[in-house]
Amino acid sequence: MNNSKSKAIINANVFDGKDVIGKKTVVFSGGVITSISNDLPENIDEVIDGTGCTLLPGLIDAHVHTSVEFLKEALKFGITTELEMMGGFTSKGRETQLKGVTGAADVRSAGMGLTAPGGHPDELIPKGDGIPEFVLKEMEKMSEDEKAIFIAAHQAQKEEEEISADVTSLNGAIDFVHRQVNNGADYFKVMIEEGTVMNAPGLPIIETSVLKAAVEEAHKLDKIAIAHVLTAEAAKTAVEIGVDGLAHLFIDRPDWTKELIESIAAKGIFVTPCLVLNSSIIGNSACHVAHDQRVENKLNEDWKITMCSCFNTFPEGNMKDNFDNVRDLRDAGVDILVGTDVSVPMPHLGGLAHGVSVHHEMQLLVEAGLTPVEALRAATSIPARRFSLFDRGSIAEGLRADLLLVKGDPTITISDSLSIVGIWKEGESYHN
Repeated sequence: MNNSKSKAIINANVFDGKDVIGKKTVVFSGGVITSISNDLPENIDEVIDGTGCTLLPGLIDAHVHTSVEFLKEALKFGITTELEMMGGFTSKGRETQLKGVTGAADVRSAGMGLTAPGGHPDELIPKGDGIPEFVLKEMEKMSEDEKAIFIAAHQAQKEEEEISADVTSLNGAIDFVHRQVNNGADYFKVMIEEGTVMNAPGLPIIETSVLKAAVEEAHKLDKIAIAHVLTAEAAKTAVEIGVDGLAHLFIDRPDWTKELIESIAAKGIFVTPCLVLNSSIIGNSACHVAHDQRVENKLNEDWKITMCSCFNTFPEGNMKDNFDNVRDLRDAGVDILVGTDVSVPMPHLGGLAHGVSVHHEMQLLVEAGLTPVEALRAATSIPARRFSLFDRGSIAEGLRADLLLVKGDPTITISDSLSIVGIWKEGESYHN
């Protein structure tokens, strides 16, 4: 396909990533947006009529664990960028795994997260020797070349871990940061998870002073640092060690939550609530989303089964606390980002699926009290800004032509984001 052809989307109401700017003609060619105006320029190769539709920037999922296959699943739902919070899609990984791949979302990655041996997420991974079963299942879909690249990367990582210093020590943790950055990590992640919320209490955690030193090292190397936290106590530690963002929302709401939120706001820390995950942890499935007629035919059976299941590891939690926490963070001026923590299709990791869960997350953010426009910003311009992806997340001249055209108006009715009419990634039309 030739994306040097000029294309124009006309008559659509435009949400530019920050605001609704009304009906505009958006022209793009060569993978970038070339003009936004009230008139249709001459000599346009293809004109797309967006009457009755809203044009959005391509959506960003700010918390995933992904694969080549899943990046393709994400794009089906207009997610043009996934931000991996633990995995192999660092710049080194992208060079090998995504060579020649088309029809997939773009991706950035933290590389491997800093966690104690036997710490989170070990409790979620089915035990066994070598490569976990769900990874083997994914490998069945790979070509022989892809398999060879994947196995080589897995082996190299294993060997690197075996000869490296203990990550729970100061030197070992600093060495770990350097290894991730040398592998081309785009940002850095630490785990603060003692396991109660995951129904695995007593998980080992690295000492706070060591985590702090690792975060400081990441900052010295010009990388932002993000913390996995699921409780207010863990979030408090994350604030103390100087992270830039929380990869989750604390699921509880102790009587000192107000002070915690004030400290998050004061330090300019962003929060990616992953309400879809917390809802699943509390025991709610996303079956109603999986069976939405706009979704059903885009999901395979494994993902439908997964969405109709849930983690259910902390049934004593409740969504009201989560919604109140999100609303209070928003009111305090904290940047809220859309993320899902989606990984693989397995029922014990249920309630989530690549792509569609971004739309579900926006619905839950609106339920929590954000306006639809705030929820859309959380999936576009805000993650782009916080992760320094300055070429995307907005509809503006010179930016990537990552675009999503939907029927209706999600700036008023957020669920209209699922009524997808067209998807373009770097100006290439994606038809699913």
